[in-house]
Amino acid sequence: MPVFQFNPPERFIAGTVGRPGERTFFLQAVGEGRITNVVLEKAQVEALATRIEELLEEVHRRFGTPPDDVAPPEDDGPLEQPIEQDFRVGTLALAWDAEESRVIVEAQEIDESAGEELLEDDEELEVFAEEAPVHRDVLRVYLTSGQARAFAGRALKVVASGRPDCPLCGRPLDPEGHICVRQNGYRPNRLV
Repeated sequence: MPVFQFNPPERFIAGTVGRPGERTFFLQAVGEGRITNVVLEKAQVEALATRIEELLEEVHRRFGTPPDDVAPPEDDGPLEQPIEQDFRVGTLALAWDAEESRVIVEAQEIDESAGEELLEDDEELEVFAEEAPVHRDVLRVYLTSGQARAFAGRALKVVASGRPDCPLCGRPLDPEGHICVRQNGYRPNRLV
């Protein structure tokens, strides 16, 4: 299980490759001459940014303002090249290290084999898990509270920079056209 650890990173950002509607979302950590790129879903980026903001509010409420709460300069630059996927994220974890006053972000590789095995008999899955433990790659990044705030702000901008939402139904508008469920009389989950 390789662990890609950055303590501290020179740069930790969320970014995308592709045009709106077809974007691939990345977390990218840069430091000590290394670049680690992990792929994740748009919803995961949004959830991580939101949870970081909530965590920092809770830390401020409990402990006051951390000593290094100064945000670094705004980073709106593109992802560093080369953009090569190290792994796809399945699980995200977030923690506060009170001793070091750091936010810890951890992204674990998705276990695709477990997902495939879950479709089979549960007993077979238990035996499989005992015989062959799952090894996953992990990206672990330690951020000051200022770096974490900057990451969350940029991540939310990246998520919002996609396709605009339809003012009637709230679903994303496609450049090729949009069939709005509110204009054609069809409403899902409506009892007749």
